[in-house]
Amino acid sequence: MSDCIFCRIVAGEIPSQRVLEGGDWIAIRDINPAAPTHVLVIPRRHVDSIAALEDGDGQLAGALLLAARDVARHEGVAESGYRTVINTGAHGGQTVAHLHVHVIGGRQLTGHGTA
Repeated sequence: MSDCIFCRIVAGEIPSQRVLEGGDWIAIRDINPAAPTHVLVIPRRHVDSIAALEDGDGQLAGALLLAARDVARHEGVAESGYRTVINTGAHGGQTVAHLHVHVIGGRQLTGHGTA
């Protein structure tokens, strides 16, 4: 999608600080981090959100979660703990209409969860 900022980042048209890459995804540093570690895992293929995933997209969805795990290991937050967030739709806080997983850690996180 030519007007999607994440598609343009994936294509290399917009510079980004890449952390890791896989066949189906890239991981970049968030430009407005909420914690010392804040990385976005973005599928290479444009998908608007989780709501837009189709039944056949299980492999992609799984790859994004495994990528989040790999990012946490790479960033050194896997042992201490981290948060993964996928915002979906306007009321869910999604500001870029391209599915992405936030990997947030590097400090004690509070709120936004009960478990």
